[in-house]
Amino acid sequence: MKEERITDNLTKPFNQAQTQLEILKKHFPNCFDKEGNFKLESFKEEIKQNEVSFSSESYGIEWLGKAYARVLLNEPAQTLLKEDKIFNQQEENQNAQNLLFRGDNLEVLKHLTNVYYEKIKMIYIDPPYNTGSDGFVYNDDRTFSIRELQQLAGINGEKAKRILDFVKSKSNSHSAWLTFMYPRLYIARQLLKDDGVIFVSIDDNEVAQLRLLLDEIFGEENFVAELPTVMNLKGNNDEFGFAGTHEYTICYAKNKESLVLNEFIISDDELEDWQEDEYGFYKQGANLKATGTNAPREKRPNLFFPVFIDNDDTVFVTENNEIPNQFLNKEKDLITLYPITNNQEMSWRWSKEKFLNEKHNLIISRNGSLGIYKKQRPTLGDLPSKKPKTIFYKPQYSSGNGTAQIKELFNDKFFSNPKPIKLIKDLIQIGTFTSNSDLILDFFAGSGTSGDAVMRLNAEDGGNRKFILVQLDEKIDKKSNKTAFDFVKNELKIENPTIFDITKERLIRAAQKIKTESNEIIQSKEKEINQLSEQINLKGNQEKITTLQSEIEHLKTQDVGFQVFESIPMWEDYLNDEEDLTENTTLFDEKTLTEEDIQTLLTTWTFYDGILPTQKPQKIDLGGYSGYLVQTNLYLMHTGFKTKHLVNLIEKLENDSAFVPSKLILFGYNFDSKNLKEIGDNLKQFINKKSIDLDLLIRH
Repeated sequence: MKEERITDNLTKPFNQAQTQLEILKKHFPNCFDKEGNFKLESFKEEIKQNEVSFSSESYGIEWLGKAYARVLLNEPAQTLLKEDKIFNQQEENQNAQNLLFRGDNLEVLKHLTNVYYEKIKMIYIDPPYNTGSDGFVYNDDRTFSIRELQQLAGINGEKAKRILDFVKSKSNSHSAWLTFMYPRLYIARQLLKDDGVIFVSIDDNEVAQLRLLLDEIFGEENFVAELPTVMNLKGNNDEFGFAGTHEYTICYAKNKESLVLNEFIISDDELEDWQEDEYGFYKQGANLKATGTNAPREKRPNLFFPVFIDNDDTVFVTENNEIPNQFLNKEKDLITLYPITNNQEMSWRWSKEKFLNEKHNLIISRNGSLGIYKKQRPTLGDLPSKKPKTIFYKPQYSSGNGTAQIKELFNDKFFSNPKPIKLIKDLIQIGTFTSNSDLILDFFAGSGTSGDAVMRLNAEDGGNRKFILVQLDEKIDKKSNKTAFDFVKNELKIENPTIFDITKERLIRAAQKIKTESNEIIQSKEKEINQLSEQINLKGNQEKITTLQSEIEHLKTQDVGFQVFESIPMWEDYLNDEEDLTENTTLFDEKTLTEEDIQTLLTTWTFYDGILPTQKPQKIDLGGYSGYLVQTNLYLMHTGFKTKHLVNLIEKLENDSAFVPSKLILFGYNFDSKNLKEIGDNLKQFINKKSIDLDLLIRH
């Protein structure tokens, strides 16, 4: 029987030194002595064998508050997770795999790590820009004493005091912004898959600091692009000196070597530049005569050889560089071409073997001088595509379009400069794959554009992507945004309006709009199927009919619902330990917990145990006592567990072949010591008798 105080370790630890030390122990066990001390000289000798050079350069980013940011990163979550059961049980949401979280995104990210560690394919965030007028101030309600911060951060008392004074000042300095962003971005990296990617929108105010911060967290080698993103082609004349037209989209990979970014499908007009053969689309690519500093024959002697071309533009190469045997008496029907440019002997881009194996990928040009070119095939997939440019611009990216899309759904403007759907759709198209159930995370959800974009893109290209959004329940200011405040209070009937309420309602309305549009498309496709079925050449139309039927099925079953969860404060005194009690503290009283509290704790524990939130607990009757089975975890949460319930549990384990939990988790506060001993002794005896694996865990 094991005991666990979950509040001591509610989420995965993010202590950098601890994580890095575990990696070293795993891969270099010989560099540690028997006491676990790291042997630096042994490590240096180990990596010298691989010709790794040591850098003496010391360069990075430091700011007041960095030590505090690391403390926040390593601190366990201070909240519980509560499910909105009424909303989630609605028909359109019951089986939805999209998620919307209400609460502080740092807290929610910590809860997500247990379930989604290294499972997110793409992250997009639009954090505060810290413009001075966007309302950003660093606001932290945690209460550390100087001594506590000293111990947690490993700093002296003077620095601890300076940091705490800075934290309490509600600053909007660069240091404040970095302190706010650091733990969130660090956890975000842990959530990404090895081939994952993050896109961050930012403007001139913090772009320099953001680059340095991302270099530290993701590594300079994983920088992909800094994309000036044109949001206002006319320019903002209110800016000093120059009319501003753009902000930035910063892109980093989790591991650049593993990352594959998609390309844009070309338009019908651009398709005119392409031709098609039995292998697919192509257009004329590079000349196979190499150029550049490594092109001369002396540098690549094996790639200097003759290529023979007959009158039908068939290409030949020979092992001995002599004319092919079939042309010995027909030399006039053959042209011999060497890689010579401006009378200088160069080299081919292709080897002889490649010339022989890929004749179908060659173009012979007789336009002017004779030349050999490769056929440029689509980079990704079967259709021609084009690589996105570093100046990120389309007319649909205009910030005015984002506002118009909000107005279309709500008949009014509730957000300042919401991101346009097309911009986010394009980023999702670049960063994810249509065929996979890729997860997209946005933990600064705002108006909910990312969720809207995921659902729309899936409807358009048949994708199965899922979104996870997080939005703070920030109160809507009645004076500065009266329209939004009145809408939430009067139309949505919510007493204390927050930004989250707008986010949630935007997703509901966007889903309804997508379903309406999809139904119209379904009707059109069904009509087309009927027309094709009535034609004489039914066999020739069958493939197209099958494709249309598949598209209809996707539109009918597409996931446009979502489930809602909320992070809520720990119950009063729940974090108090009996050993830590003082005159001013009290011990947690489990008798005050309601059924709703128990269900909240159960939801939090399932996250902690790495269970997907879409996998709901199944109520198990143990002779009048209810347990909850999720995957192979059986949770016993309530009071009143008696011997008869234990007998019922053991009988069920013995007789029900479908009931095979591997872990039994008890809410320790609701079981007395006699209960626990009886359960432990009887289960141990049963487990030994049956030779089964069943762990018993007492959790507080």
